[in-house]
Amino acid sequence: MTKKKRSFEPQSISEVLGELIDQKNIKSGITKIRVEKAWNTTMGKSVAQYTQKVTYRGTTLFVNLNSAALREELSYGYEKILLHLNETLGANLITKLVLR
Repeated sequence: MTKKKRSFEPQSISEVLGELIDQKNIKSGITKIRVEKAWNTTMGKSVAQYTQKVTYRGTTLFVNLNSAALREELSYGYEKILLHLNETLGANLITKLVLR
């Protein structure tokens, strides 16, 4: 019996997962989850408790808040919030923030 030669090179788990994510077209879903998680992480528990819904579409982050006072206060720090969110994500994914 002859041994067959392997026709592939060993890959790291991160390379395999990266290829799987790209092939199965689930990258956008994972990005949405990462962005929603980044909002709660970046803004902290006090803001998260007033957050009803976080939605990411395209490059826009929509955040529904149940406090008008908090919405107004966060609107003053718009640029800083975008900067911190993108730093947390490690990429410039969010270009617009809509507080509702």
